Amino acid sequence: MSDHSPLPNAEAPKGCRKCPRLVSLRKSLCKDHPEWWNAPVPAFGDPDAWLAIVGLAPGKEGANRTGRPFTGDASGEMLFATLAKYGFVDGEFANDPADGITLNGAIILNAVKCLPPENKPTGAEINNCRSYLAKALDHLPELKIILALGKIAHDSIIRLSGARLADHKFVHGARHRLPDGRTLIDSYHCSRYNVNTGRLTVAMFEDVFEQAAYMSSTSRP
Repeated sequence: MSDHSPLPNAEAPKGCRKCPRLVSLRKSLCKDHPEWWNAPVPAFGDPDAWLAIVGLAPGKEGANRTGRPFTGDASGEMLFATLAKYGFVDGEFANDPADGITLNGAIILNAVKCLPPENKPTGAEINNCRSYLAKALDHLPELKIILALGKIAHDSIIRLSGARLADHKFVHGARHRLPDGRTLIDSYHCSRYNVNTGRLTVAMFEDVFEQAAYMSSTSRP
C-alpha cells in the first residue's frame, strides 16, 4: 500500500468526510480489518497518459483493501490483461500492489473514490466525488481518450463536461465527442459478474481498446 499518486493535486484527503455513509463503512472496516487501505483510493498510472480508464468505485476486497485501483480481486484481471496486451503495462501483473507494475500511456481513475455499500453509490456520493474526477482529468495534459467502465462513470464524465446526458446515451462501444475535444468511449464494466455472465467478453473489451488506439493514432499531428 502507498500514498503515492501520479496526480497528488487531484486526490481526496485520506480522511475525507464528504459522504457520511461511506465514512461509516470505512470506520467499520477499519475496526475489522485495520491492515486494509480503508480510505479514498488514489489514481494509478502515467501522469502523461493519453488514455484514462474510469471505473465505478473501489471493491471491498480489491482496491479498498490494497489501495490500488482494480487490484486485489477479480475485477482487475481482464483490465490489466488487456492493458498488457496493448502495451500499457511495464512488469508482470500479479493482482497485488507488491508486483511493482507501472503504466505507460494510461491511467486508472474511479468515479467514486471510496467503497460504497453493495458497490452502489448514491447520487449525492457520486456528485461529491465528481470534483476529484474533474481535477484528475484537468491534470492530464496529454489525455485524448477517456474509457468509461459502466454507466455511472459515463454519466459522471458527461455531466462534468457540460454536455447533455440525453444527447450521449451509454452504449457499449459508443463514442462521444466531448466539448473539450477529447473522446469518451463506453464499455461495460469488467466486473466479475459481467464477465461471468458473458455480458462483457474479452473480444468486446479488446474492441474498445482497438477503438481507442485507432482514434489516438488518427488524432496525432
